[in-house]
Amino acid sequence: MSTSPASLLAGLAPARDADVPAFLKDLGLPGLVDLHVHFMPESVQRKVWGVFDALPEQGLPAWPVTYRFDDEQRVRILRELGVTAYGTLNYAHRPGMAAWLNEYSCAFAAEHPDAIHSATFYPEPEADAYVAEALAAGARLFKVHVQVGAFSPVDPLLGPVWRRIAAAGTPVVIHCGSGPHPGEFTGPERIARLVERHPDLVLVIAHAGMPEYREFAALACEHPNVYLDTTMVGTDYMEELVPTPEDFPELMRRAAGKVVLGSDFPTIPYGYHHQLQALSSWGLGEDWLRDVLWHTPSRLVGRA
Repeated sequence: MSTSPASLLAGLAPARDADVPAFLKDLGLPGLVDLHVHFMPESVQRKVWGVFDALPEQGLPAWPVTYRFDDEQRVRILRELGVTAYGTLNYAHRPGMAAWLNEYSCAFAAEHPDAIHSATFYPEPEADAYVAEALAAGARLFKVHVQVGAFSPVDPLLGPVWRRIAAAGTPVVIHCGSGPHPGEFTGPERIARLVERHPDLVLVIAHAGMPEYREFAALACEHPNVYLDTTMVGTDYMEELVPTPEDFPELMRRAAGKVVLGSDFPTIPYGYHHQLQALSSWGLGEDWLRDVLWHTPSRLVGRA
């Protein structure tokens, strides 16, 4: 009896974190490049974790933070998993915050060679100047959060910023989908306008744009510089809250070469390996997995 590609990949997928290195070896990969990892100043990280700890008080499912450790222990865990490059995505949610976060991220990358020097920005008059400073200091990845920041991605204050980042060819991980909670400026419409204005801008749509999966997948397929990250997509936890459509594997197959690994480590309510299980369960083949886990994200941030 023949065995389907999906069942083969399901058998290959790691059952626990300790199995991830063997999973990568079976795929012939030297490691993982994860573009959606967070390292934040301690005071900010505590507040972020506090938001997730309080979810049951709002009548929402509990969100136990699996990797609630200090920075150095989390760095060791990523190395043990085989994550050889990772973003350190901070994001500003109010004016006057981004430059300080960028200083932290720059120092973190200088101390940890596996970290991808990351930066952020917010729609404010100073944004173009501190984005220029971040790029000059070596930033290879930006992160903005439209929902938490409550700003429009086509805010006029961001025009010079988008032009500068597009000219540099530096990717921007942007949380712009309306999940798990919609915001005033979330959704695909403004992102489509942004791409039309700045076609050279490299955008990585966080969480594959959940729940507007189809719209953002179409945007990625139509525009050469729009990508999707896999952060939490297809995991058991998120399938309960924001389930993927039945044809989601086909959407991802069509977007081959435009999908990159993201995890949301450390603030995830399950083990890191479970994201890899979810990706494997779509049955899209080992070449697709190799592109997602290594080749495409490596190319975007210049980590060969």
